[in-house]
Parts: sequence; C-alpha cells; structure tokens
Amino acid sequence: MAKTEGEIIIKKYANRRLYNTGTSTYVTLEDLAKMVKKGEEFTVQDAKSGDDITHSVLTQIIFEQESKTGNTLLPISFLRQLISYYGDQMQMVVPTFLEHSMKAFTDQQVQMREQMTRAFGDTPLSKNLQMPIQMMEEHVRRNTDMFRQAMQMFSPFAGQPQAPTAKKTDAKDIDELKEQLRNLQSRLDNL
Repeated sequence: MAKTEGEIIIKKYANRRLYNTGTSTYVTLEDLAKMVKKGEEFTVQDAKSGDDITHSVLTQIIFEQESKTGNTLLPISFLRQLISYYGDQMQMVVPTFLEHSMKAFTDQQVQMREQMTRAFGDTPLSKNLQMPIQMMEEHVRRNTDMFRQAMQMFSPFAGQPQAPTAKKTDAKDIDELKEQLRNLQSRLDNL
C-alpha cells in the first residue's frame, strides 16, 4: 500500500467492500490490519452516509485476528470483565485506562528492546524480543492493581463484604471502616 499525503480515507460500501481513496484500490480487512501495524492512520467512512465507522471496522479486524490465528490476545476473563463495564458507571473511565495501559506497555517494550540492544548488540534476540512471561505478568498485575484503585476512588464501597444483618458488627470492624473512610477522605483531599 502506498502511503499518501494527508488523511487516508477508506470507504465501506453496502456490499462490504472497502475502498482506499488514497491509492484508488479496493482493500481487505487484512490490508487494513497491515496498515495499522505499519502505523498508518486512516479513517473508515460509510460510503452512503459518510458516517465514521472506524471503531466498528477495527473491532471487526480484532475479531477476525482472534478467530483465525488461534493465538488470542484477549483472554476470556478480560473479555468478561470488559463486557461487565458496559452500561456501568465506570464505562467512561475504562477506555482512558486501557489506552494509557497500552501506551505504558508499548513504552516498556521499546525500552526493553533498547536495553537488550545495548547489552547484546544488534542480534536477532534484541530485534525480536519476546518479553518473559514473568515480566508480562508483573506488568498486568500492576495495571490491574492501578485499575482497581482507580475504580475504588469512584465507588469506594464496591467489593466490600456486606455485613450480615443477624450478627452485630464488632468494634474491630467499625475501626476498619473508620480507617477506610479516613483513607478515602485523604484521597479526596489529594484530588
């Protein structure tokens, strides 16, 4: 695909065909996936209405990649959690969080490649670095913790066990609640 000057517009027709107006050629979802991997920015428009349908086309590319390769990037638990946020009060926060997490992940990957190149020179290992599983798990754990903390700021009592109505709350539980309230107030003051 030749890169054109200015914004690349892809038109999607009713027959599901995609037309790259920059190169005057029909393209496939696979071609669009390659453009994304090359860092080429494009907008997909409905040919009839002119509506921006980039989001749905990119989602379709992800769906096809997930189903055809067998190497999924999106674990079932993540998909379930993501679906649970639709319609939730946190729905507005999730896209920003995911965007920042992916940026941080990309930045860390670039830094790791640079460190490997400095340490071992320009070798196949430094060019095609696959992050060790332990480092990936640590990154995911940190992002998950950060996300949970952000969620608690907006919904401080979510995830707190409900006290049984039949039992009396003892002094220890009350002290813990007071401490949590103090921590919450401190967070709000910092905001």
